[in-house]
Amino acid sequence: MSQTDEILIEQQSGLGIITLNRPKALNTLSLAMYRVFDPQLVTWGGEASVHALLVRGAGDRAFCAGGDVRAIYDARHQPQGAGDYKADFFREEYCLIQRVHRFPKPYIALVDGITMGGGCGISINGSYRIATERTLFAMPEVHIGLFPDVGASRFLTLCPGFLGRYLALTGARIKAADALYCGFATHYVPHERIADLTAALAALAWHPQARHRQIEAVIARFATDPGKASLPALQRDIDRCFGGDSVEAIVAALGRETAPWAKEALAAIERASPLSLKITFHQLGLGRGMSIEEALALEYRMTQHVMQGHDFFEGIRALLVDKDNAPRWQHRSLAEVSAAEVAGYFESLGERELRFA
Repeated sequence: MSQTDEILIEQQSGLGIITLNRPKALNTLSLAMYRVFDPQLVTWGGEASVHALLVRGAGDRAFCAGGDVRAIYDARHQPQGAGDYKADFFREEYCLIQRVHRFPKPYIALVDGITMGGGCGISINGSYRIATERTLFAMPEVHIGLFPDVGASRFLTLCPGFLGRYLALTGARIKAADALYCGFATHYVPHERIADLTAALAALAWHPQARHRQIEAVIARFATDPGKASLPALQRDIDRCFGGDSVEAIVAALGRETAPWAKEALAAIERASPLSLKITFHQLGLGRGMSIEEALALEYRMTQHVMQGHDFFEGIRALLVDKDNAPRWQHRSLAEVSAAEVAGYFESLGERELRFA
């Protein structure tokens, strides 16, 4: 077994295992971790002795709570150009996610615990996503002045109806049954059986032409019913409220509702960055039907414009630095965010655009 402090790499028979090893930080992903994870995918993708890859999080609380945004905050004054952490972080993260999605062998994520942001990126974009009763999915980026990234332009638009828009604009948290309904998870296995599932996968006598069938047969031995999802019963109401042609229309529709879910959704939107809400709404309109490469290229372009602005760094200050949970957003209301300002976040970066080989 080879390892660094933050990420552990091992191979058990034909199963390659990557363990995110920052449990005290909820296994948030650092740039150093990307620089171990990504080349390991390249290596294992080409090694005949490795038949599948499994990724998991260390500790009892999280699979992965996202990217290490505090490190990006600390690099906020770095100028554009060589060595700019704000560019390197997102570029290398998105290249890793593209490789996850295109990995030539089965890719299994044990989504056992909190899974947000970058954690969604390295799980939802893979072949198998195993949820447990401890799973908690969310894309809360509008509350830190960002937008749902890591391929969310694509995977949120694959949710039923307007659920993706609802999750993006509110940052709502969902558990295993709803994650299955949205397509974020593929199977449910109780936490107490995860270790046995991992051991069974490692013990397989692999047949290269039947790897997916073998994995699915093993998972079927451990998978159970997660119980009733809550979102299907709300689908019609969510679609009615979130199907509007602007964020303002969505807010107005929610204001006419009396159900608890709608009041919670409206309160969440009112806490978010008005600018983030507007660019997220536009982003998801563009993302429907995109390939993973198109989605990540779009999101990289957006991140680099966001890095030149105010709200992201203010959101991180309020959440992680001063921890006052009182961000002072650039705009006081949605009405202050113009269409021209939103359009600027989608302008080409020219030579700095993200491209895949």
